[in-house]
Amino acid sequence: MERTITVKGIGRACAKVDYVEISMTLEALRENYENAMEVAAAQIDEVQRAVTDIGFAKDTVKTTNFNVRTEYKSEHDKNGNYKSVFVGYMVSHHLKLAFDFDAERLGQVLSVISGCKCHPRLSIHFTVKDATAINAEMLRTAAENARQKAEILCAASGAALGELLSISYNWAELDIYSHTNYDYCEGEQRMMTCTSAIDIQPEDVDVSDGVTFVWEIC
Repeated sequence: MERTITVKGIGRACAKVDYVEISMTLEALRENYENAMEVAAAQIDEVQRAVTDIGFAKDTVKTTNFNVRTEYKSEHDKNGNYKSVFVGYMVSHHLKLAFDFDAERLGQVLSVISGCKCHPRLSIHFTVKDATAINAEMLRTAAENARQKAEILCAASGAALGELLSISYNWAELDIYSHTNYDYCEGEQRMMTCTSAIDIQPEDVDVSDGVTFVWEIC
């Protein structure tokens, strides 16, 4: 019977942040569907105009999700029973603006967006523009880690490491984002004050994953 050894190698890689993604959520609630859509269109136009005014192309703002749903609220009727009452149509639009990371540029972007009357909800994430290199480094270190473990186990057991028989990796999408939390101030004037002069240095992107290797042992 063929003797084998199965080892899971853990790979890790780090990279300096060079890209930032700003996610925006816009919501418009109106009783009339057409009115809700008109307001939603005006909100998107306002955000686009805000970023184009500071040098971005109009198509830089990308839609990541668009949703229209009906909204209801619960009320008591005259008998004290709950009933659902139609409130209106909620139009939700999720947008993303991504650009090369620069602390001053980020502050400028947040300042103009915070000045929009539609008041989009924001979340800010730091990442790398090209994930290929960090993925490759992570996989390379996983292979090295697995082989080192296998050689140690074989040496301790009086066996020799033979031919590599298989490699198993799930290829799931990695979370290639910095763990830095960027919390922004509420309100236009506070936002402009908070972001205009802060030179932040986000934590490096740090990724890790496992790869399973099977070797023949002699």
